[in-house]
Amino acid sequence: MPVASLSNSPSKWVVLPHYGFAACSFLILSVLLLFSTDAFSGHYFHPKLLTLTHVAVLGWATMLIFGALYQLLPVVLECKLYSERLAYYTFGLLAVGTVLLAWSFWYFQLGAVLHVAGCCLFVSFLLFTINVLQTARQAPKWTIEADFIATSAIWLLLTGFLGLLMAVNFTNPLLPHDHLQYLKLHAHMGMVGWFLLLVIGVGAKLIPMFLLAHPKDTFKLNWAYNLINGGLVLFLFDGLFFRSPLVPLYAGLVVGGVLLFLLYLHDAKSQAQRKDLDLGMQQTLVALGLLVLPLVLVFVVSVDLGLPPAVLSSLYLVYGLSVFLGFVTALILGQTFKTLPFIVWMHAYQRHVGRYKTPLPKDLYHQGLLRWQNSSYLLGYAVLVAGILLREQTVILTGSLIFCLAAILYTVNVFRMLLHKVHDLKPFTYGNANA
Repeated sequence: MPVASLSNSPSKWVVLPHYGFAACSFLILSVLLLFSTDAFSGHYFHPKLLTLTHVAVLGWATMLIFGALYQLLPVVLECKLYSERLAYYTFGLLAVGTVLLAWSFWYFQLGAVLHVAGCCLFVSFLLFTINVLQTARQAPKWTIEADFIATSAIWLLLTGFLGLLMAVNFTNPLLPHDHLQYLKLHAHMGMVGWFLLLVIGVGAKLIPMFLLAHPKDTFKLNWAYNLINGGLVLFLFDGLFFRSPLVPLYAGLVVGGVLLFLLYLHDAKSQAQRKDLDLGMQQTLVALGLLVLPLVLVFVVSVDLGLPPAVLSSLYLVYGLSVFLGFVTALILGQTFKTLPFIVWMHAYQRHVGRYKTPLPKDLYHQGLLRWQNSSYLLGYAVLVAGILLREQTVILTGSLIFCLAAILYTVNVFRMLLHKVHDLKPFTYGNANA
């Protein structure tokens, strides 16, 4: 399935380094999990948990999303990327900022290095937002998918700005409220404003495309956009100024928007001309299924149910884990093998089509490794969640080991594609060569 035409595509050096860095970050994340089993028995504001969260969010998910978007924006918006130079700067700043931030949190050094990391990340988000908005301005037709993507970039910038303020606030208090209150706002701006809106915007375009479906009614997507943004804005204003007991209502608005998106995908699947699903699409559907857990937990953690503090703390941890290592990670694991093979194939073989026998995009990665990756990821994630709920370090360590296996398999398969070389192409022969 074509993901982009070569004429609109940026250079492969804009896109592919993001996939490489993200794969390495995923592997590092899984190794850090092995050394963090003790952190899951306490409060979520723990140096190791802060490190894991930000490696997952920035080095793994956001880095890969940036790279994928540079390739996919020409498809979704039907125009060229505004600036490749901005993309290079964004990559460098995001990479440096992620490394410095992870080091600062792991060793809980909250001084100058953390401030530099926060500045690098904020400037990276600013350049990315400029690139996305300027690209969107060139689009020949504005669509609801463009609304989701452009708005998600703005939310990312706001999330980064609040994160920078919080980094400075550690050593130079300037925020009027408790730090943990801002941490909740910061986390939900990232989860809902950045990740959720972006996933819906891109998914609403690509998933029907991969299914060979063409839903035309965007009513559900329009209301999904309104409900999710409305719920998030109300949640932020309430958290900053009122702190009322209406948080479940705001959560309900967001969940309602997500359900409308899922109904939109259900309509697309019912129209699908492609009934057989490859491993990438199967994993994508698994990711959508895993979304149920955080949608339920958002109500559990926002309503005073009188749960013991230890239980509530574990539920908070599972809530965050279910978003970043559950839904987002599962989605990336699936969509990597829907997008990256074609990106590599396009830059390597598109000019040879019709003249030489070329491999298919799916031939660029190892199907067996992908099957084992998907299975080990799902098992590792389930065991990890069980270990956190049971507060058993042995179970958490077991889940982390299985999760590490999934990361190794993923990284091997990704670099198998990134390092692919064109060789021994056999030309087509048409008719009698001696005629």
